[in-house]
Amino acid sequence: MTQKIQIGKLAMLIASLTPDELEPFSQQLEDVDYCQGKTGSMSMQKVISAVETSAKRNNIISEELYRETHALYHAILEALEGVMRGQIGAGDMMRTVGLRFAIVRGSPYEHFDEGEWIAVAFYGTIGAPVKGLEHETFGLGINHIG
Repeated sequence: MTQKIQIGKLAMLIASLTPDELEPFSQQLEDVDYCQGKTGSMSMQKVISAVETSAKRNNIISEELYRETHALYHAILEALEGVMRGQIGAGDMMRTVGLRFAIVRGSPYEHFDEGEWIAVAFYGTIGAPVKGLEHETFGLGINHIG
């Protein structure tokens, strides 16, 4: 089976590029459902909630189907592992994040029975809760919806 849509790559581009910079990718974006947003906090619960709320408000996942929320949750956690370098925690470790995020839902395989998948990407900064002491970070998580 060959990949036809690279939802992870699209999620990383959406999270890290400006709308003008995304213009060359507009054709690929027509084949997926996506949204983007921003979040910043010392609380990982707030980061997770921001992504979940955005996914539901933009109809990327259904509020009525647990499997969709569950798939999104695992994609978020996987992406946060990249942002946090494997140790998911911020405030309790004296770290804070300022992130842009993207959520992409699509069918990355040509075979219809492979189903839909969801990707979450974060791009932004992480560091001590002192302005100017943060550095860039990136995270990507992908999970099947079911």
